[in-house]
This record gives sequence, C-alpha cells and structure tokens, in this order.
Amino acid sequence: MTRQAMKILVDSREQSPFLFQGSYYKNIVIERAALPTGDYSLAGLADKIAVERKELGDLIQCLGRERERFERELQRAGALDCFVVVIEGSWQDMAQGLYRGKFNPHAACQSIAAFMARYQIPFMFAGTRPAAEYVAWSVLRQYLEGAKKRWQTIVKEHDVA
Repeated sequence: MTRQAMKILVDSREQSPFLFQGSYYKNIVIERAALPTGDYSLAGLADKIAVERKELGDLIQCLGRERERFERELQRAGALDCFVVVIEGSWQDMAQGLYRGKFNPHAACQSIAAFMARYQIPFMFAGTRPAAEYVAWSVLRQYLEGAKKRWQTIVKEHDVA
C-alpha cells in the first residue's frame, strides 16, 4: 500500500519558504495558499494547526514596531488546536542582541516570555534555518499522525466503513 503524501500548505505571502527537501522529507507535496494564520499548515487542517516562521530580525521587528499586528496574529492562533512560532535563531543570540536594530535584548526576552505566558504559544528557537525547517515539519507531521489516529478511532467507534 502506497503511503499518501503529506500536503503542506505554505502561505502565499511567505517570502522565504522552506523547501522540505532532503532525507527526512519523504512524500511531501507543497502547495501555496492564503493562510489566515501562520506560514505553514496542512491541507484540510488549516483551521486546526499552523506554524509561524520567523528569522530573528523579523521576530525583533514583531516585538517593536509591528507588535500590534503580531499580537493580533497570536490572538487568532488561540482558536487553533496547535500553533507554534519557530525562530531561525537562538535564544542566546536574541539575549545578546545579535540582531539588527536597537531593540533592548532584555526587553526582547521579556516580550517573548510574556507572549508565551499570555497566549500559551510555544516559541521554538531552532538556532539555524535547517533546524527550523526540521522543527516545522516535525510539528506538522506529528499533528497529522495524531489527527489520523483520532479519525481512525472515530470511524471504529461509530462502525463507519
């Protein structure tokens, strides 16, 4: 039996999308779509899961001049079953101010901590772009596997063929 492809939706506004190419990423179809929240989701599950990708400099902008827009996105994300912000950079780089701009590193750390507490959304500092791509794929894959298991249980419980 052939394993069905995992269809990853990439937001049409995403400027530097992950390609999901390499030994980990088997049987993946990528499709561009206008996602209401986040940069990545799954076909048929865009109302349930999303992953937001941020470069460290972009994240810092979201803590400063783009804060209101970013907080609106985090609020929308609260309606999803799963939402994760994956950062192409490390916490240490942020804490040391290793980014463009004059935003105070302590304020950046405290803003992220406040967002995690307020919105109950994980911010995963992956360190590098390849690691961030792997984290995004892993979260999407694990959510999809869980959804398949839940659906199989529903079908079995209701004796639906």
